[in-house]
Amino acid sequence: MKTLKSIVFLILLILTFCSCNSKKSNQETVLYQCPMHCEGDKTYTKPETCPVCKMDLQPMELSTLKIENTNGISEESIFNLTSEWNTEEGKQIQLRDLKGKTLVMVMIYTSCKAACPRLVADMRNIETKIPDNKIDQLNFVLISIDPKTDTPERLKSFAIENYMDDPHWTFLQGTETGVREFANVLAVKYKQISPIDFSHSNIISVFNSQGELMHQQEGLGVDNTETVTSILKQLK
Repeated sequence: MKTLKSIVFLILLILTFCSCNSKKSNQETVLYQCPMHCEGDKTYTKPETCPVCKMDLQPMELSTLKIENTNGISEESIFNLTSEWNTEEGKQIQLRDLKGKTLVMVMIYTSCKAACPRLVADMRNIETKIPDNKIDQLNFVLISIDPKTDTPERLKSFAIENYMDDPHWTFLQGTETGVREFANVLAVKYKQISPIDFSHSNIISVFNSQGELMHQQEGLGVDNTETVTSILKQLK
């Protein structure tokens, strides 16, 4: 009987040791990553929040998948961002209110005299290449990086001045924090270099109707064939 008890004790000791080692091994091998990939392939060893978009980091085996949440949008969707925005019409929205249409988005500021007029021209050029019977499935969105100057009233005037006042054009003014957060998600860099002037990236981004990034065009006056092709693939 004493021998049997010794054997049982030894077995339990081995199982406990193996279990502890297994837990320790799992803890050491699980890496976490932002589901929006704000920092590229950077990983973390703890389930913290992304320092850029503030979303919960996900285990890497989950972050590579498009896991649907209860709102029917994936973890990679910009519709998960909860920042508030004002449109040129004075309406307050969140990005998820744009769900359902393919989005062509660019970040500009209306007092810009150099790159932004070219970006606006690029957006208009893309618009001309979309068939008339498909245009209502699109939303061209221009987000200001200068929310102090670009009030909804100013954005409305800019839209009219540039013949961008049709229903498929939307202009957004956010908070400085919200604008910075969204710029980080798009990998758009900008910096204020004077009270009325900014240096910034020149990127046009295409999102599908679920808010997932499909394509980016970088530069001014570049060949937009791939951008238009990406847009048309998203349309019904």
